[in-house]
Amino acid sequence: MTKNTAEKTATAAGSYDGFTDEERAAMKQRAQELKTSARRGSRADKAAQDEAAVIAKIAEMAEPDRRTAERLHALVKENAPELAPKLWYGMPAYARNGKVVCFFQCAAKFNARYATLGFSDQAQLDEGTMWPTSYALTGLTAQDEARIVDLLKSAVS
Repeated sequence: MTKNTAEKTATAAGSYDGFTDEERAAMKQRAQELKTSARRGSRADKAAQDEAAVIAKIAEMAEPDRRTAERLHALVKENAPELAPKLWYGMPAYARNGKVVCFFQCAAKFNARYATLGFSDQAQLDEGTMWPTSYALTGLTAQDEARIVDLLKSAVS
């Protein structure tokens, strides 16, 4: 579909106006993250600053997103310590060798009804020819946490 076709179709439907304000804000946050990362010093300094930025971002979140993000952060640190925390599009993410493996997106970020735990193509979650890469989170039970731990372990294996 060409741009003009997309615009005509969307205009006819009356809903498409490009990126949402939330999407534009996320893109700006990602650009700022890249600029900040390029200016930092040693690897140890970067790692400490990245983790501090993730913890600060989690602290800014409203409940119940904050509680969920704090628990996910703890689960990653405990069960996949090789993943380094970093901000990705303004949200907590966890990377190996600089590449994001999994990320958390709070519900408030895009005015969604649930938060999301997502995995990139760097995660080793392959199950046959089709498998889920994102999970809706409305809370975390012990069973949910056990499933997340299994996913994390598979993702980094």
